[in-house]
Amino acid sequence: MNTLLKILAGAALSCTAVHAEFRTWTRSDGKTAELELLSTSGSGDARTGEFRMRDGRKVRLAASALSEADARLLAEWSPSASAAEAAPSSGPPAVFDPVLDGNLVRLDGKSLKPMKDFRKPEKYYLFYYTASWCGPCQKFTPSLVEFYNKHKPGDDRFELVLVSSDEDEDAMEEYARDKRMPWPQLKLSKAADFKKKFKHPGRGIPNLVLTDTEGNLIKLSYEGDTYVGPSSVMAHLESLLR
Repeated sequence: MNTLLKILAGAALSCTAVHAEFRTWTRSDGKTAELELLSTSGSGDARTGEFRMRDGRKVRLAASALSEADARLLAEWSPSASAAEAAPSSGPPAVFDPVLDGNLVRLDGKSLKPMKDFRKPEKYYLFYYTASWCGPCQKFTPSLVEFYNKHKPGDDRFELVLVSSDEDEDAMEEYARDKRMPWPQLKLSKAADFKKKFKHPGRGIPNLVLTDTEGNLIKLSYEGDTYVGPSSVMAHLESLLR
């Protein structure tokens, strides 16, 4: 990445805010990177863009360093007030970013597909540990779907991410389709790494874990060794959102 991106030094320029999303940007030598365009400055050949990398770091890249097509895209980019107002801004970098970034899927039609429009929450992550083979999970999930559909639209303060204990992706996908899950899910291949890295308390499922973006525990389905259930976590988050 360091060979691709050149951080440009110089006098501060007046920046025009724009809204974008992560996409592949190509340099003039053919090297590529997944970046999100945040703002542009300057004009003509001196046009530069401020980009966000997947890990949250920001860099500046000159149009002259891009491929002809991407240089033209950067040069012609214009702000859209309506789009900026309609689109939520991504939340702050989080301790979970190295595992979540680029590894989330979401139900699209009847299939789980890569989620390219993920917006990081401003305050809270709600992790749902579950599996299709878990009877209590099957019973609880519809109420969580109802909660999410009620509170999530238009609210950038929180996001729910499902972490599956299924044994294969087909079972995970069928579970999502059957329950009409609207939230992002961590790829099954990354679930073990996530559990090992963050070691959230709780030996059984369904388990909801509410944290802030720095990973500090706020509420979970266990109080010590006592299982109090995911509904208590759902109720606590609801109180925080009021």
